[in-house]
Amino acid sequence: MMARFAAVLLIPLLAAPAAHAASVTNTDPAAVVLVITEGGQRVEVVVDAGASENLCTSGCFMTTPDGDRIGLNGGETIDIIKGSAVVK
Repeated sequence: MMARFAAVLLIPLLAAPAAHAASVTNTDPAAVVLVITEGGQRVEVVVDAGASENLCTSGCFMTTPDGDRIGLNGGETIDIIKGSAVVK
């Protein structure tokens, strides 16, 4: 009984970080490649023209197409405009 109660309390806490992902929207007419470094892992993420992606649930560094490296906590909204990131 106690284990079920603990599980009911812990499951929402484990799911909560996903709600704090950074949202990236590519406003450019072509797809862009972002390099995401999170938890020591480096991944290239392609964001199509006009598309949005959620990433960096636990903080990361994002390298933009123009070479800028930006530290993210996971709650930001970012627009890619002419290859540059505009953080809101």
